[in-house]
Amino acid sequence: MEIRLNKHLAQAGVASRREVDRMIVEGRIKVNGQVVQALGYKIDDQKDRVEVDGKRVERKEGMVYLIINKPPGFLVTMKDPLRRPTVQQLLPALKKRVFPVGRLDYDSEGLLLLTNDGELAHRLLHPRFKIQKTYLAEVKGIPALTQIARLEKGIYLDGKRTAPARFEKLRGGFKKSLFKVEIHEGRKREVRRMFEVIGHGVLHLKRIGFGGVRLGSLGSGKWRFLTRKEVDTLKKKAELI
Repeated sequence: MEIRLNKHLAQAGVASRREVDRMIVEGRIKVNGQVVQALGYKIDDQKDRVEVDGKRVERKEGMVYLIINKPPGFLVTMKDPLRRPTVQQLLPALKKRVFPVGRLDYDSEGLLLLTNDGELAHRLLHPRFKIQKTYLAEVKGIPALTQIARLEKGIYLDGKRTAPARFEKLRGGFKKSLFKVEIHEGRKREVRRMFEVIGHGVLHLKRIGFGGVRLGSLGSGKWRFLTRKEVDTLKKKAELI
């Protein structure tokens, strides 16, 4: 069957489609012995031989889904050339390779989803599906209601308006406030930058929800497999079932 190369590799558990596209451009992927650098390239997944970094890729059976409560001070990557702490160090020895779904800042903490299901990862990150992410943000001072309303309607970051979001003040004091923030975009440092625009920098940021999956009481640095119900919830939101 003819299929896009990035989708084939995502389904094989190599990486998300976005990451596979980067690998294609870098010339790390061969089809039938030839380097392919064209995005959108299609293959016959029954006949063509696909290699990544010189190793043949076979479609894997059995998907793995888990979450980590990422502590601050860990990079969301599986390898770091500078040997800084990464989320890989928080994982057990798994028989199957997994990769992070999306970003979580070095200084932030909370729920990080990892899987080898490249198609699900792609859809969870695609703007079309509007997958909700929930954060607790402790910020400097007390933002005015007009400022929060402005953030909820959308502000311009890098020349592009942010999507509508929801901000709920949970606690307010003279020096700092606590907000629950719900967004469905995945821009880099988006929550922090939104608060910076209105002059209230983020002191602490924690993600507590992703696509209906909740962090709950999972301890810092700990991990667990998702339940079947949680996996089905993610797949329904991603329109895979």
